[in-house]
Amino acid sequence: MKVEDIKKICVVGAGNMGHQISLNAAIQGYKTVCVDVSQEALAKAQAFTDKYLPERVVKGKMSQAVAEAARKNISFITNLAEAVKDAGFVIEAATEKLELKRNLFAVMDKNAPSHAILATNSSFIASSKVVDATSRPEKVLNMHYFNPALVMKVVEVVKGPHTSEETVQVTMDLCRRLDKTPVLITKEIYGFVVNRILMAINDEALYLAEHGIASVEDIDAAVVGALNHPMGPFKLMDLTGLDLYYYIKQGRFEETGKPEDTPVPLLEQKFKAGEYGQKTRKGFYNYK
Repeated sequence: MKVEDIKKICVVGAGNMGHQISLNAAIQGYKTVCVDVSQEALAKAQAFTDKYLPERVVKGKMSQAVAEAARKNISFITNLAEAVKDAGFVIEAATEKLELKRNLFAVMDKNAPSHAILATNSSFIASSKVVDATSRPEKVLNMHYFNPALVMKVVEVVKGPHTSEETVQVTMDLCRRLDKTPVLITKEIYGFVVNRILMAINDEALYLAEHGIASVEDIDAAVVGALNHPMGPFKLMDLTGLDLYYYIKQGRFEETGKPEDTPVPLLEQKFKAGEYGQKTRKGFYNYK
């Protein structure tokens, strides 16, 4: 299989990452279907698309022709089997829950064409944990975008022990055609590259705030002003979703059993209160 053989891309999940991954593919000329069991999530994804494309035209960032073609390229449905049936590449972008992903991969494998590559956008769950739910191990890998997916250029391509060199090459080539910069990770490791570094920063920031050493606002100000980061760790966690970070930490604890890997009380408090960050209008900061 070559990248030229990919005519249609299916993105499984219409959430914060999924709808932007879908739109990115549509803008770059691929027939794209975004699938989700939630009609509400699909409605929000469609509303975002219908707002985003005209705005880019008005700002001079996109031609009217490209915007119109992108809108024709993308569709939104709830039937997963239907969505993947003629896709050459499938990107799963569902919630970071292993059992959910395994169930999705089983359905994807059963209904997608035999030549289709099945990728997970998971930031921490390696493809080796879902691969045995499929009958095509050589065509399964991680293809990890960063938030916001329409803006961030880097995509981590993670080769599992089961992934073929051909699958890796096609995925790297596809990233470039999607106007992304692929970074190849040749061995699976928890958190891959970027999130291992980011998690160390976030964990330390949470520790400092948890123990009253400095306020959330001052920690963010220090990281932005002294380390030249574009955004502080707490604002970044609010952007990506505190629920996502909680699931990541909880998953890590379940894997290692080490107390230091559990979500700190401050993060757990936010999670249990439903304060997930920007998407709920409240996290470490108030966005109302």
